[in-house]
Amino acid sequence: MPNLSGIVQQLKTQRDRAQMEAERLNAAVMALGNLGNRGGRLRRARAVKKRKPLSAAARKKIAAAQRARWAQWKAARRGK
Repeated sequence: MPNLSGIVQQLKTQRDRAQMEAERLNAAVMALGNLGNRGGRLRRARAVKKRKPLSAAARKKIAAAQRARWAQWKAARRGK
């Protein structure tokens, strides 16, 4: 039977090396990741805001205002 204690020792050594390498890579990623951020702040995805439903009266007012804007725009186009 081969020398198991030697094999175990080699595996522990390799594990320690891999762990150190992972720590160095994490540090590099953190350093480079902070370079692209404005003011060192983390970029966060903007939270989606839930909209409150509009009442029928509000929708009518908005539609009337938009129709008035379009009418004004069309009148200006006809005058040219």
